[in-house]
Amino acid sequence: MAFAALGLVLRTHLILPRPLVFCARKVRHCGSVAAVESLAEPVAKHGREVVGRNSKGHEWKKLNSEELGIESWMISKPTRMVLNGLRKKGYEVYLVGGCVRDLILKRTPKDFDIITSAELKEVRKTFAQCEIVGKRFPICHVHVSDTIVEVSSFSTSVGNSKWKFTKYFSKPSGCNGRDYIRWRNCLQRDFTINGLMFDPYAKIVYDYMGGMEDIRKAKVRTVLPANLSFVEDCARILRAVRIAARLGFRFTREIGLSVRELSCSVSRLDKGRILMEMNYMLAFGSAEASLRLLWRFGLLEILLPIQASYFASQGFRRRDERSNMLLSLFSNLDKLVAPNRPCHCSLWIAILAFHEALVDQPRDPLVVAAFCLAVHSGGSLFEAVEIAKKISQPHGPSFDELLEPEDLDFDTAMVDQVIYLAASVKTVLHKMRDQYYVSQAMSKYPQAPCSDLVFIPWALSLRVSKIFDCVRRGMERGSVPKRGGKINYESLALGSLKEVRHTFARIVFDTIYPPNQNQFSK
Repeated sequence: MAFAALGLVLRTHLILPRPLVFCARKVRHCGSVAAVESLAEPVAKHGREVVGRNSKGHEWKKLNSEELGIESWMISKPTRMVLNGLRKKGYEVYLVGGCVRDLILKRTPKDFDIITSAELKEVRKTFAQCEIVGKRFPICHVHVSDTIVEVSSFSTSVGNSKWKFTKYFSKPSGCNGRDYIRWRNCLQRDFTINGLMFDPYAKIVYDYMGGMEDIRKAKVRTVLPANLSFVEDCARILRAVRIAARLGFRFTREIGLSVRELSCSVSRLDKGRILMEMNYMLAFGSAEASLRLLWRFGLLEILLPIQASYFASQGFRRRDERSNMLLSLFSNLDKLVAPNRPCHCSLWIAILAFHEALVDQPRDPLVVAAFCLAVHSGGSLFEAVEIAKKISQPHGPSFDELLEPEDLDFDTAMVDQVIYLAASVKTVLHKMRDQYYVSQAMSKYPQAPCSDLVFIPWALSLRVSKIFDCVRRGMERGSVPKRGGKINYESLALGSLKEVRHTFARIVFDTIYPPNQNQFSK
């Protein structure tokens, strides 16, 4: 019997088609719809028109969006509907923030933010399904099909401005009345590359903060001096990491120093906010780069002390370019998700818990393979073990978390080990919520800051635990194995148990048995 065929049986059971072209190639744009409805106020091409200088000496510019490569179809259909609805009422409308940056970089925006000259109550009157949310910084949520489009108002943003900026900024030269309003709004942004404003009707990108120059230099720079910006809102530290990781940008020297100095301040953030920021880092296709940056700038030991302890035990330097099993797991997650195709946070939490269970007690690769099969199918563990035993392919990278394969003579012995692995993962999940356990994670490294931060809610940890409930001796009640290899991204984002299990198993299996090592003995 050809062992290659047996390997194919395993791959087929896990439904891991090769090559994974549809997963590795991220979707670059947000839609494939026709061009935006005819836009009013066509203007001649501006090219790169330098209008004046801001108080920092940077030239501020009006740039032609077509020459920057921004095309109408890159804007999502729900966003276009909101833009057109407000425009028809005679209001000014702009896209602002990260979505403009991403359109310039030909990347898929995570979402689109609109700012308008309309009051929020006027926005609410314009759309049937619209609500004003937020007390301190109110905005409108416009519901278009299953999408929420966020709309803010110039009048609200000006009203919320504290105007301490005037100490550091003065009105740029060459500013008319409308420029002044736009400039004031951009001044309140966190980073220069987020301080761009795009008029899709005049086809102009306004750059008052020097954001285009920082995009060209691939740098993340704060609008305010970095230490002041991070003291004002320490969540900007995490946003800086997220943006740099996703874009492959570098911090300015000023940001790098400030992040290190103020890293401990992030522990004071609301736990829900930390979970949200961590999810933005780990669920949208840049998890490996985010973990590397968190480690490099001393944030990992604050946010994820258990994982920081693992990095330290591996002898990882701050700028280390090597990989390890944890980074490999998240690298494989990154191949399957994207900014417009994120996963539910339960998936990356499950990966963290699974990996720590292997760190606590390394396992035979075949035990891990059987574990993957059982999680994937929610089915008979004995069937999973039978399929796993037919793998002749040696496991891939030499991870410390994997033992050298041993001869397990009895099916029951492997079954017991797989069940024990599942139980260990659930135990780790419990420990990840134990403040004392978390605080002791870095105890071997007294030079590291002490952190007992737990930001995973109890209800969420229970949800993650259910992923592994299917690893038992018989078929899980009501379980129907997923059919087909294609990921349903809508279900994955919502945390569908079946979809999360399928994707988890796929990530772990591809980490232990990488797709490019598919040569089987004969």
